[in-house]
Amino acid sequence: MAVTKQELLEEAKSLGIEVDSKTKVADIKSLINKKKAKSLKAEVADESKTAKAGKRSAKALEEVVEKQIKEERKASGETREKPKKPIKPTRTRQERRGKLFRKSAEQIDRNKQYSLEQAVDLAKKTSHVKFDATVELHVKLSVDPKQADQNIRDNLVLPAGSGKKVRVAVLTDDVAAAKKAGAELAGNDDLLAELDKGVMNFDILIATPALMPKLGKYARSLGPRGLMPNPKSGTVTTDITKAVTEAQTGRVEYRVDSTGIVHLGVGKVSFQAAQLIENLQAVLASLKANKPQNVKGNYIQTIYITTTMGPSIAVDITGIG
Repeated sequence: MAVTKQELLEEAKSLGIEVDSKTKVADIKSLINKKKAKSLKAEVADESKTAKAGKRSAKALEEVVEKQIKEERKASGETREKPKKPIKPTRTRQERRGKLFRKSAEQIDRNKQYSLEQAVDLAKKTSHVKFDATVELHVKLSVDPKQADQNIRDNLVLPAGSGKKVRVAVLTDDVAAAKKAGAELAGNDDLLAELDKGVMNFDILIATPALMPKLGKYARSLGPRGLMPNPKSGTVTTDITKAVTEAQTGRVEYRVDSTGIVHLGVGKVSFQAAQLIENLQAVLASLKANKPQNVKGNYIQTIYITTTMGPSIAVDITGIG
């Protein structure tokens, strides 16, 4: 049965609590419960003076009091409202970036698409890192990578090179020719012995077709690292000299990811703008040449250029896709 406000006022008066008739019911209940709790705790303090352990000890009696107060509060319908913590406004992704990144990003108009030449100049200006950053190209294609004929993959030699120093290893019987071409590692059984130990001190592995079967047992270790030789990438060949030269001068391989985007490094910030543009045009020409026949409409949807840890720059695709 619900207790009326008048009954609560009388109970408060009997406990010696001075309350006004305008006081809210919830506040009256809270004052009564606090008074009762104070009285119970005082009784516990008196009774616990002699009891050091057991049911009449201070700790045990305090637990009884707390339980009783909780039950009375629950019966009276009083609830304790936890103070609400101030909600901090969510910062945008741009605001969460570093100071140098934000300063670089201020130079780019997010609502504008730049020409290839303008984008390259901006990429060079907005690179704020202390090392020679890589200039990256990110192209969104209107393809479905799940379809075999739309799983775009190719390799090409960048006209101005990649700017990256690569260590080339060659699995061949003609060690002298491979070393003469510039390979850092070359051999047959000795190179396989290093792979048995899990030692892979190279960035690119080239093999002759005759020795490819020997690499079958290492597919699980080489494959995930992108080191397994493949005819499509030009790393399985009889022309070892040409393969080594191209690998060192800027042969790159690209492949569309599961979302239909191609990511590729096309040079370094230290390159001349003309060199970067030449590399970019070569990659875009390769992508256009690999357009699947059943893809209609705009094949190239968006193009962005960025640098390592730098802001991205949208490129105008008019006349490209």
